[in-house]
Amino acid sequence: MTAHLIRRVAILGTGLIGGSFALALRKNLRDIHISGWDRPEVVREPQVRRAFDETFSGNLGRALEKADLIYIALPIAVTLDILSEIASHAPASALVTDLFRGHTYALIAEGDAIATPTASEPRIAAFVKILEKIGAQPLWIGAQQHDYAVGLASHLPQLTAVALAAFLYDRLDENGLPITLAGPGLRDTLRLAGSPYSTWRDIVLTNRELLSASLDLFARRLDDLRERLASRDLEADFESANELYKLLRSL
Repeated sequence: MTAHLIRRVAILGTGLIGGSFALALRKNLRDIHISGWDRPEVVREPQVRRAFDETFSGNLGRALEKADLIYIALPIAVTLDILSEIASHAPASALVTDLFRGHTYALIAEGDAIATPTASEPRIAAFVKILEKIGAQPLWIGAQQHDYAVGLASHLPQLTAVALAAFLYDRLDENGLPITLAGPGLRDTLRLAGSPYSTWRDIVLTNRELLSASLDLFARRLDDLRERLASRDLEADFESANELYKLLRSL
């Protein structure tokens, strides 16, 4: 089924995510043609050329020609800018997708009802088989559920790490205190603070309402924690935190 329905893949964006997807396809599937599209200086890089059968830049038409699957791995703002061009050049039967995140691959169901329309859509079923072949775990989820979950599990931790790092940076003294006394725990906690703003700018700008609500809820939790700090009654908070950490470790 897969070889028959999805033979040509066009990947828009040949950086870390797009390149990783191309290499995963190359490793696990035979007889599949992979095209890459990106800026000229990017597609000329040797590691990019090794991952793709052919690369393009500029006009999207040639890159999308005869594509059965179009995989978008571009910044959000760039994606929004070229969606109409993708629609005008993409073959009518092509699947268009993004959202490649680690081992779980979110498949957005129509509306907000969780559904698995693979039985009635052979090409979608073929794509799901590809995801399973490369080691991903397909998850059908509604659009609002996806945005809510990613906002809490990915975007909120990023902004929290940035806030804490900026807070500490503003308080550095001439001896580098307080971070000169920091152990590995602070480095682990602030790992996300090393992410560049350019990576997150479009995510923040296109998801402001949900992020604002998430920050409000988290701020209330910090206020609750501060109140319990006076009574030294933090056992329940630590127990909840420990349980969540166990769940993360088991995923």
